[in-house]
Amino acid sequence: MAEQSVPSDARFAAEFNPDVGVEQVAAIYAEAAFGAAESAGRTESMLEEFDSLIADVLDRHPKFETLLGSALIPHDEKTAILDRTLGPTASSLMLNFLKVVSRHGRLDCLRAIHRRFHAVYDAARGRVPVELITATPVSDAEAAAIAGMLGGMVRGEPVLRRRVDPALIGGAVVRVGDTVYDGSIARQLENVRRKMIDRSAHEIQSRRDRFSNPAGN
Repeated sequence: MAEQSVPSDARFAAEFNPDVGVEQVAAIYAEAAFGAAESAGRTESMLEEFDSLIADVLDRHPKFETLLGSALIPHDEKTAILDRTLGPTASSLMLNFLKVVSRHGRLDCLRAIHRRFHAVYDAARGRVPVELITATPVSDAEAAAIAGMLGGMVRGEPVLRRRVDPALIGGAVVRVGDTVYDGSIARQLENVRRKMIDRSAHEIQSRRDRFSNPAGN
């Protein structure tokens, strides 16, 4: 299969200086890949492929990741490796993108590109990544309630990522970009939990009443 350039990517990559930071490189490639995926109507599927590449390939096979990122292995050899290992399952869009990155010697930036691709996708879809850090685990229902409350605080759809930190003082912290909300979120989370407990207690009592008086007398 002939290598095809992802639109705009090669033009930018050709101008790269070796001193350009990884995050800058990642931003350019991610935006180019996103544009190509959007044009092809394959954005969601490419995002899934990229997720799988990181989780199912690079995370599980660190030596393979090292090989791809090595400056000692020429592009032609890496292209053959990509065809042999990923060719049978990867889409042509994803495979061609990886070859473009390889041609410019930046396969060492795949994880950064992946993170940036998610950021570009979220921004385009009006999704706002939110990190919820709590001292104890939060249930799905509690997380959904917190996300609902955050809907009025952020411009977009809150996408919650939960993390537990037993050493956390104050109960709960929410981080949206560089902004951190702490005390107020802890109180709101406690209110959510209290309401859920009260609702459960009410439902249990109602069931007991029905069982104790089945005839409705």
